Amino acid sequence: MKELSEHILDIAQNSVAAGAAHISVLLTEDQHHCLTVVIQDNGCGMTPEVLARVTDPFTTSRTTRKVGLGIPLYRMVAELTGGSVELQSTQGVGTTVTAVFHTDHLDCPPLGNIAQVIALLIQGNPHIDFTYRHTTPKGQAELLTTELRTALGEEISLAEPEIFLWIQDYINEQEAQLEGADR
Repeated sequence: MKELSEHILDIAQNSVAAGAAHISVLLTEDQHHCLTVVIQDNGCGMTPEVLARVTDPFTTSRTTRKVGLGIPLYRMVAELTGGSVELQSTQGVGTTVTAVFHTDHLDCPPLGNIAQVIALLIQGNPHIDFTYRHTTPKGQAELLTTELRTALGEEISLAEPEIFLWIQDYINEQEAQLEGADR
């Protein structure tokens, strides 16, 4: 994976597979070139035994293959920048994956197309509540599917192609405003 957004998609897909009804993707940038990415869900959570092994690439819940590289690769990328990955999980409550990246480090990949990733997650899982928030010292970009559902009513699904495009454009506009505020 060449962009952080691809890692975010992979981790969020784990939340979907864990049966989460709500998934938050929270990005926070500070003035010291530090990006913290928190992906939090209310899925089934992990036992302490599984949590202790989840960073092992030979630990996976999938039955189609015996390798799970998502968390180990995510951790490696964060550590290459001088950052870290921390996992907290409680069975029956949910999981939080917190990663810290030093964005001024040579090995830090770009964020990538976060708008497309969030739109894909929502379109592919229209029944799940998503919160997306990107906070910088200059402002905040935010999208909550609960607010979208309220505005659209029950007759329009978040899986509709037009909604996918609107979500992507909406996030891109907010992200562009954040970038413009930094100049």
